[in-house]
Amino acid sequence: MNSSPAAAAKRASFKMFVKRQVRTIHWMSGAVCLVGMILFASTGITLNHAGILSAKPKVVEGEVVLPEEMTRQLQETLEDGTQLPLPKEVARHLKSETGFDLIGRTGEWTEYDINISIARPGGDAWVSIDRETGDVLFEKTNRGVVAYLNDLHKGRNTGIAWTLFLDLFAIGVIIFSATGLWLLQMQAARRNSTWPLTALGFALPVILLLIFVHA
Repeated sequence: MNSSPAAAAKRASFKMFVKRQVRTIHWMSGAVCLVGMILFASTGITLNHAGILSAKPKVVEGEVVLPEEMTRQLQETLEDGTQLPLPKEVARHLKSETGFDLIGRTGEWTEYDINISIARPGGDAWVSIDRETGDVLFEKTNRGVVAYLNDLHKGRNTGIAWTLFLDLFAIGVIIFSATGLWLLQMQAARRNSTWPLTALGFALPVILLLIFVHA
């Protein structure tokens, strides 16, 4: 039994509504993820050629001395061989003197000194404090903009906020790709090359892995 014209019109209207929603979600997710996709595609190239694009690290070293009262405070702390944060007033003083934000950052305490490693994107740093004299040695290494962007790509030493952004960005790209596949399916009847090109995009990396990347 044939459906009524009203039912057919209703189905067509619903189909158009779904198509409009998918297109809207597709362009919105694409707009939100655009800058991120350009960044991650670009850093994919720089990561693939890291040996060619690596820059000479720039190292900055320095030395300061803690005030006597802060040195005494570190001497009176009995912990040895443990991971503890610096007293807040000591951390604030060192931030003003060295530029390193050490508030809440733990370091390895020994009987004689305190060693704090500061990992960050595109470089690293460390601070060593002599508990007896208050002498503070510090070093900061900067490996350049490319190394910084590469570490952002990998989420290396970037903190919880950037890690959360990466998760949300990945979800956005999945939505963009899934809605793009839906739109491909809608246009496939009028474009015969749609599915062969889609299959090629799937098969090409698999073929390269099987032939050129193996044990």
